[in-house]
Amino acid sequence: MTLPKLHRYGLGQSAEQTILSTIEQLVMAKYAPKPTKAKYLIHTTAHIETLRFKLRLYLELQLVNETRIFQMQADVQEIARMTTGWRKSVGA
Repeated sequence: MTLPKLHRYGLGQSAEQTILSTIEQLVMAKYAPKPTKAKYLIHTTAHIETLRFKLRLYLELQLVNETRIFQMQADVQEIARMTTGWRKSVGA
């Protein structure tokens, strides 16, 4: 996805960092002992929620194609659903 230069190093880089942080938290949860998995999954949920807001901002500012953003939102929704299920299975 290509962003205008004005937003590429602000919102674009911020969204990329949020995605990378989400992946990092998921990997940490995968390898953490069961009692501490919940902490990482809660952080993951917070990152996902932040990413949702950033994607909405892309739409409001009309920075990219709506179809692409809707597809990304569907992917993020699926990740959120899986993370919530995992969090419930560890008792958080």
